[in-house]
Amino acid sequence: MNKRQSEEELELLQNAGVPQCDTHLVHLDNVRSIQTQILSIDKAKQMAEVFGILGDPNRLRLISALASQELCVCDLAALMKMTESAVSHQLRLLKAMRLVSYRREGKNVYYSLADNHIINLYCSLAEHLDE
Repeated sequence: MNKRQSEEELELLQNAGVPQCDTHLVHLDNVRSIQTQILSIDKAKQMAEVFGILGDPNRLRLISALASQELCVCDLAALMKMTESAVSHQLRLLKAMRLVSYRREGKNVYYSLADNHIINLYCSLAEHLDE
C-alpha cells in the first residue's frame, strides 16, 4: 500500500462518521497485553491472500456447492452455468490456496473442500450474513 492510498483510507475513515477518541492517550497495558497476540506480518499476508481469493463471487459459489458435497468439474460447470475451462481455472486458484482438494476415480476428478476449517469459515460467514 502506498502513501497516497493510506492517506485516502484515513480520509475515508475520518469522513465516514466513525467514532474516534477525542484525546490521544495510549493505554500501554492494553498495547503490551495484545502485542504478543497480534498476527505476524507474514501470517497477515497469507491470510490476506486467502481472503483475496475468496473475494470473487464465482469462487464463493463454487465453495458453496462444494460445502454440500464433492463434485466433478462437469457437474460444477453445469451448476454454475460456466464452461468447464472457467471452472477449472477457478478450482486451480482455490487448490493453490489449499481451499479445495481432489481425488481421482478412473477418468473423473472429484473436488471437495480441503477440510472442516474451510467449511466452518464458509458456514460462519453465511450464517453471519443471514442474521
